[in-house]
Amino acid sequence: MTGEPGATGPLGRLVAQEARRVLTAAALAPDPRRVAAGWTRRFVTDVGRAEESMTLYRALGYEVAADPLRPEEMPEDCETCELALRSFRTIYTRRPTAGTGDQEAR
Repeated sequence: MTGEPGATGPLGRLVAQEARRVLTAAALAPDPRRVAAGWTRRFVTDVGRAEESMTLYRALGYEVAADPLRPEEMPEDCETCELALRSFRTIYTRRPTAGTGDQEAR
């Protein structure tokens, strides 16, 4: 097996599956409203890890927000995946500003 396009067998199937897992630019784009408010998109994680990550970022002095996934963050072949929309969060952080507290979307 050479690993060339169209290769068959387990390695060829694995390569094809990984190629489909690449996220689109829309899936990686931060929420423009968050960016305008000074937030930085960090990553997407499951709800359990979101709590852990938020605790860590707070300990580092950041404000933290955990937003539900936006439909444009979903892969094209999973636009109706309600489970994913409920089970994952996009983590945003920003340095504290006067008079603001953590803003969490659940």
